[in-house]
Amino acid sequence: MLRTSENGKNLIKEFEGLRLEAYKCSSGRWTIGYGHTGGVREGDYITKATAEYFFDNDIKEFENAVNRLVSVPLTQNQFDALVSFCFNNGYEDEGFGGSTMRKLLNSGDYAGAAGQFERWVYSGGKVSAGLKRRRILERDLFLKKD
Repeated sequence: MLRTSENGKNLIKEFEGLRLEAYKCSSGRWTIGYGHTGGVREGDYITKATAEYFFDNDIKEFENAVNRLVSVPLTQNQFDALVSFCFNNGYEDEGFGGSTMRKLLNSGDYAGAAGQFERWVYSGGKVSAGLKRRRILERDLFLKKD
C-alpha cells in the first residue's frame, strides 16, 4: 500500500495553503489548516501543530481512497499526483471515483488518464488560474519518471 511522499505532501500544502482561522472555501465549506473541513465552524482558530495533525489524518483518507480505487500499478509520483487531485476534488463518484481519469487509468491508459487532469480547472463555472496551475503540476508529476 502506497503512502504519499514528502514531495507529494509539500505539493498539497503549497496549493491548499495554511490558514489558522476558519474561512469559507470556494465551494462554501468552512475550512481551516491545510484544507481541513471536518467539524470546522465559523470563528474557529487552530495552531500550526493542530493544522499538521489534521493534515496527517486527512491525507490518510485520500491515500486509502487512491489505493482502493486504482487497480493498476502506480509509481510514487503517480500516486502523489492522484492523492493531491483527490485531496482537492474528492474521491466520491462526483470526484475521482466516477471520473473518466479513473476509468482510463484502470484500463491501463496512463497517458489518457494524465490528459484528464486539465479538465478539472473550474470553480463556480469559470476556469480558475490556481486550479489550472495545480492541475498542470499534478499532471507533470504523474508523468514524471521516478
